[in-house]
Amino acid sequence: MHWGNVSIPLTRRNAIVAALVIGAALLLLPFVAGLAGNAWIRILAFALLYIMLALGLNIVVGYAGLLDLGYIAFYAVGAYMYGLLASPHLFEQFEWIRVTFPNGLHNSIWLVIPLSAALAALFGVLLGAPTLKLRGDYLAIVTLGFGEIIRIFLNNLNAPINLTNGPQGLTNIDPITVGGLNLSRSMDIAGVITIPSVQLYYYLFLLLTVAIIVITVRLQDSRVGRAWIAIREDEIAAKAMGINTRNVKLLAFAMGASFGGVSGAMFSAFQGFVSPESFVLMESIVIVAMVVLGGMGYVPGVILGAVLLYAIPEALRYLAKPLQETLFGTELLAPEALRMLLFGLAMVVIMLYRPSGLLAPKRHL
Repeated sequence: MHWGNVSIPLTRRNAIVAALVIGAALLLLPFVAGLAGNAWIRILAFALLYIMLALGLNIVVGYAGLLDLGYIAFYAVGAYMYGLLASPHLFEQFEWIRVTFPNGLHNSIWLVIPLSAALAALFGVLLGAPTLKLRGDYLAIVTLGFGEIIRIFLNNLNAPINLTNGPQGLTNIDPITVGGLNLSRSMDIAGVITIPSVQLYYYLFLLLTVAIIVITVRLQDSRVGRAWIAIREDEIAAKAMGINTRNVKLLAFAMGASFGGVSGAMFSAFQGFVSPESFVLMESIVIVAMVVLGGMGYVPGVILGAVLLYAIPEALRYLAKPLQETLFGTELLAPEALRMLLFGLAMVVIMLYRPSGLLAPKRHL
């Protein structure tokens, strides 16, 4: 690794030291951000959710080269799965559930995470199976339609049987409980340090994000990961070399979707409320932009893209108005308008000067 004339060998020891430093920084970051208020820790927590989403989409788009514009559907599947299993809605709507579960539906995180991953993976296969022969624009249109179909179903499945509660969404969703620790309550450590609820969720999301990063990196260097990359580069050549492109593509859809499902379940628990408005097309486009901005197929780039396109625009909600009043004496642009303006400008600049992304991987011939 080189910076100017300084050379640092990438030894195992240096890698471990770097990992420990980054880990310590991430553990201490919410304490620093919390000095300005819990809203900043909330931004960090949501940034981790978007990193999970971007890493999942990176498997489909970055590794396998399959343009998916309906990825937000898997986020919705995970969110509603947890919302239905951890809220009073089904208990109130169906007599047989009240009889079977007299104390209500309350599920452990150890059930929630694998179930949300499995259910989203199933939906990923359902999306992938009919689209195996599609590429490029055609695949993008079909996946876009899939994402909108899921949202419309969630919006309308309140009659004749009220399954999703329609546009009103699901409320009173149980918070995550880990080993008897309710993450919706602050935790006191020896009466000296109080860790707020939002920071506990941050640590949970950080743990899941690290797990997903490890899985993604291991997949990239595996036989399956190389098969995905081969399909991305030339599907016909990959098939000629004996790769079962059908199964490998379905696996890409399933693996990518599973990460989205886990992120959706965590979102539902974190918010305590979920509705179809959280899963609009713009969310899918933003996640695709995160992957493209950072660098498709490169994990550090995808993480950077997710942080830049979520954390920085969200920070502008709090900083845009006071900054404009300081500089110009008045607010010239509303924070939301400025946020979208900078988002569009960033994408244009990146496409012009860094079309392969901010941290694009080196390609070896």
